[in-house]
Amino acid sequence: MREVTFATTQFAVSDKQEENIAKAESLIEDATQQGANVILLQELFANLYWCKDQNPDYFSWAEPFSASRILKHFSVIAKKHQVVLPISYFEKSGNNFFNSLAVIDADGTVLDNYRKSHIPDGPGYQEKFYFSPGDTGFRVWQTKYGQFGAAICWDQWFPEAARILALKGAEAIFYPTAIGSEPQDPTINSKDHWQRVMQGHSAANVIPVVAANRVGSEIGESCEVTFYGHSFITDQFGDKVSELNNTDAGIGLACFDLDKIASDRQAWGLFRDRRPELYQEITGF
Repeated sequence: MREVTFATTQFAVSDKQEENIAKAESLIEDATQQGANVILLQELFANLYWCKDQNPDYFSWAEPFSASRILKHFSVIAKKHQVVLPISYFEKSGNNFFNSLAVIDADGTVLDNYRKSHIPDGPGYQEKFYFSPGDTGFRVWQTKYGQFGAAICWDQWFPEAARILALKGAEAIFYPTAIGSEPQDPTINSKDHWQRVMQGHSAANVIPVVAANRVGSEIGESCEVTFYGHSFITDQFGDKVSELNNTDAGIGLACFDLDKIASDRQAWGLFRDRRPELYQEITGF
């Protein structure tokens, strides 16, 4: 038996980075007091979601992986509470900029960097102006509490990413997110679709999924986006076992026996019965 407690979180972001970092730190502390071992924060939580607009001033917010103030700060927090923290941040690397995530182990060690692979471009989500497509491939990290994979927001819509993480040995997959209303069509509400696609990844790979979104309305220069929260955790069969609402800051928790889940995954035969030799066609379209 190897029980691990996962936490998802959500909160509304202000225009003050220090205030946002303090909110994130407070949620981490609350989650640890409730027994969490691994805690997920939302995508780019340190700032307002600036990708609503195309404004080159925001490039100044980016930090190098090796000198990121955000990563260094949460390294101290992870070590203090003995928790694993996947941390989303805005990365500068030479002349390139990435939407990135680093996993911090429970001893405060900052593990390898992952760069978001799929970059969206549309009203309210103009990320291609800021971010190059990731060049790291999909990453799985060995941590104190297990092997974990992560992808970022738009990545979560692609089953190939989840399957690769599972094949690399991930025992849970984390998806930090910033998603809400669609400025071009206020009748669109993608919340259920957003959850179902990740529930499918969970069920197809017999693996828990943890997703964290933000809440609140953020007004940009060209539009306003209202983020719909509903951060959630699935069990290995894709059932939601913890879910937050669409407005409030909070924490959702779920405890799993990762050894029992590994046994379920092996017994179900999804990986035994794969036919990789038949899948080469997918790269030809």
